[in-house]
Amino acid sequence: MRDMRRSLRIFVALVLGVVAGTGAYVGYAAIRSGQDLTLPAPAGPHPVGRTILEWTDQDRTDPLAPTPGAPRTLSVWLWYPAAPAPGAGPAPYAPGAWSQLHPGGLPGLAETGFDHVHGHAFDGAPVAAGRFPVVVLEPGLGFSAPQYSTLAEDLASHGFLIAGVTPTYTANLTVLHGQPVHASERGNPAGFDAADLHTGQAQADGDRLVGVLAADARFAAARAAALDAGGPFAGHVDATTIAYVGHSFGGAAALEACRTDDRCAGAADVDGTQYGEVVRTGLSKPMMLLGSEDSCVTGTCPTPGTDLDTARALLDADTAPAWCYQIRGARHFNFSDLGVLYLAAPLRALLALGPVDGRSALAITGAYLAAFLGLTLRAEPQPLLTAATGPYPEVVTNRTPGRC
Repeated sequence: MRDMRRSLRIFVALVLGVVAGTGAYVGYAAIRSGQDLTLPAPAGPHPVGRTILEWTDQDRTDPLAPTPGAPRTLSVWLWYPAAPAPGAGPAPYAPGAWSQLHPGGLPGLAETGFDHVHGHAFDGAPVAAGRFPVVVLEPGLGFSAPQYSTLAEDLASHGFLIAGVTPTYTANLTVLHGQPVHASERGNPAGFDAADLHTGQAQADGDRLVGVLAADARFAAARAAALDAGGPFAGHVDATTIAYVGHSFGGAAALEACRTDDRCAGAADVDGTQYGEVVRTGLSKPMMLLGSEDSCVTGTCPTPGTDLDTARALLDADTAPAWCYQIRGARHFNFSDLGVLYLAAPLRALLALGPVDGRSALAITGAYLAAFLGLTLRAEPQPLLTAATGPYPEVVTNRTPGRC
């Protein structure tokens, strides 16, 4: 009886300890999610402006809409070199219904509250003097353009007009006419994962969707280029060449968009398994493949599989210079803003975030993308790309620079 009572006391103490510990952690997470957080500062010389537009492609019926027949409409976030007025304040990170990007649409429970996230872009600021090449930024499947604000601000600060596309019905959330719009079954099929092996239905879904997102990217590029003709961007857009950049499935879309756009000067795939015709034909324009530590997208990875075969097929068919890099310690989501936001431990454990410092990973990614865009869009020499070894110990250069 004495041992039973002792065991019961121990059990009760453990239960109370767990309850107290859980309560303490919930309180800690609530405090952390309510603390101000500033995104990494852009590394380029230009201040950055931002505006949010909605563009409708009247020539294309939306193939992903749950109700057929409507033209395809996209939310496009523009980041650009700016000349903000003295005293101007930064734009909100996720205004209005975009705040529902939080897990479950509930702010401040397991992630930094978006009201506390501070970027560096000025809302609607005048465009800086000069003409700036267009770069289309495609997010990963399920993701939205604002979740790449750190990279977008950084690239815009280097003198590029960044058109961040949120693909309607593939993103978990977009906002059109002020209202949230969620993914559809055709836009984000149950069970489809761009990291899956290229077999069966996953391959078919991937090839189908990459064509839709590539068309989105080309449409956004054309509309961004047309901004040069009038309005606040008149005379500030260099519409002669376009570049495409994407993360994850958006990286595959960037390659396919470049393949089918005569104005494309180059494309960068950031940790995205490749899909579509570009895998078979290669790319005749310069290409950068930037991967996480365990990724196969650069043609090298620790666990060979179908994704590795796909990347090598793309590289074997490629007829233009290509650069391939991997970042040690980075995982798939380290290329988005999730790498720098506070995430409660249970949520962080569910996400593909590696041990690399989140700010360092984004700084490295921005540096290599800016160098690639500077070379391909402005023909500027880029020692970062031509050196056999670079300044970042986290970066692994795969094969000969320019010939990966």
